[in-house]
Formats: sequence, C-alpha cells, structure tokens
Amino acid sequence: MAQFFSIHPDNPQARLIQQAVNIVHKGGIIAYPTDSSYALGCHIGDAKALDKIRAIRQVGAEHNFTLVCSDLSELSKYARIDNQEYRTLKRLTPGPYTFILTATREVPKRLQNPKRKTIGLRVPDFPIVSALLTALGEPIMSSTLILPGNELPMNDAYEIEEQLGSQLDLIIDGGPCDLQPTSVIELADGSIAVVREGKGDTSALQ
Repeated sequence: MAQFFSIHPDNPQARLIQQAVNIVHKGGIIAYPTDSSYALGCHIGDAKALDKIRAIRQVGAEHNFTLVCSDLSELSKYARIDNQEYRTLKRLTPGPYTFILTATREVPKRLQNPKRKTIGLRVPDFPIVSALLTALGEPIMSSTLILPGNELPMNDAYEIEEQLGSQLDLIIDGGPCDLQPTSVIELADGSIAVVREGKGDTSALQ
C-alpha cells in the first residue's frame, strides 16, 4: 500500500520532500500535485517504473511521456531548442504547459516517441514540484494521472489512494488540483501547434 504524505502546497516540509525523493531514487512510483492536475512520476532512469506507469495508464510505446524540469536551462539539456522556440518557452515557463520538442541524446530512447524522436517537457509553477526537483537534482519522468476510460485527470489525493493505493509507492496530498491537464504545444517542427487545449492560455499562439 502506498505511503501518504500531506505536504503544504506553499511551504513544503523539507523532511517529507526528502523522503519522497528517496522513494523515487529507490524505484518508486509517486502521485503528486502540480499546477494543473495530479501526475504520476518516477526516476528518469528506471525502466521498470516506467513500465508500471504505462500499465496503470494503459498506454503503449507511442505515448508521449514528459520530463518535468526545474527551469528552462535544465529543459534545454534534454531538447533541441532554436531561438524562436526559446522565446516561446521563456514566455510560457513556468506554467501549466507541456512542450513537445526534439529530444537530445540525454533522453533515454524509451522515453522518446519511437517514430518522431520527440519528448514532452514541462516546467511547472508549483512549490511542491519545485522542492521535489531541487532535492532530486534531475527531472522527474511524468505522466498526467488520467485513468483508462476517463477524459479528465484525477485531482484528489484521497480518491487516488482509494483507487490506486495498491499500485503506487507514495501519494503526495497537496490539496485538490484543477481538473484540467496542461495545454500541449508542439514545437518540434519549426512551427507552433496547439495539440491540446488545457489549463494554460494558448490564445496568443493561435
């Protein structure tokens, strides 16, 4: 059964954050709140944990996973970014957006879209996530917590515990999140395309 940490959304307790990071380092899968909805996360290098998330989500190899990064400089380590793309990223990060970009060699092939060699990248604006990333020292491999057959992501930690407690190692309760996932923006082909309308305002990109 998953451990359950109640972490303050504005002032995360350092002791609990470190315990959460230890669980990630040991191969655990966590459910955690973001500036959009709850997400599932694991260590970037853990193939078994990635397969478990795929099983929970019931998605195949073509599914775009997301690397959740601490800032724009870390994001640029994992994606090829030209000047125009950088300006767009700088304007919209941190925030509730996921960007589809061409992956660099730093991204394990199992995380990339197998045909297009792209990766989803995101810089959330949420203190719990920022604290986790600072303590972890690298991105979290992440996927929006949308269960099979549902259109909306999960947004309540107690409901997550009830439905997924036996399949997770940790649930972080940071209070209720939005029911909207991130807006997804494709930047990989030298143009800007809104793939999914979500919480992030995309009106300036249309």
